[in-house]
Amino acid sequence: MNHWLMKTEPATFGIDDLARARNHTTAWDGVRNFQARNYMREMRLGDLAFFYHSSCDVPGIAGIVSITREAYPDHTAFDSEDPHFDEKSSPANPRWFMVDVKLVTKFDRVIALEELRRYGQDKLKNMVILKRGNRLSITPVSRAEWNFINSLL
Repeated sequence: MNHWLMKTEPATFGIDDLARARNHTTAWDGVRNFQARNYMREMRLGDLAFFYHSSCDVPGIAGIVSITREAYPDHTAFDSEDPHFDEKSSPANPRWFMVDVKLVTKFDRVIALEELRRYGQDKLKNMVILKRGNRLSITPVSRAEWNFINSLL
């Protein structure tokens, strides 16, 4: 099993929105970065991901989701009315993909980015989210990082 971190802006779609979704499941669409897309194509059924809130008052990890459907073409890229439309993508030759995620647990508290940074020189020194200039919406998380972050709860 692989572990991931998936960033979203709670003003657009947060963990509470996922909790209200039918079966607590949704498609993770709209990714328009090639590296993040490639990470999604590596995701397998049952992989777990931290659900991370960004661009908000307290950025941080709000819960855990599981991958319930592996990468498939992101239909929003084909819809000229959708904000994620990409004229270079087509059903016959898709450039962008999405996965389905299901809420596993919403944490009682957000594990804030500042809390993660406190461990940045030690336990989480290689964690991608803590690297300067990282803006990827999907990043891998090592087993050691996964276990340590879960121990903070």
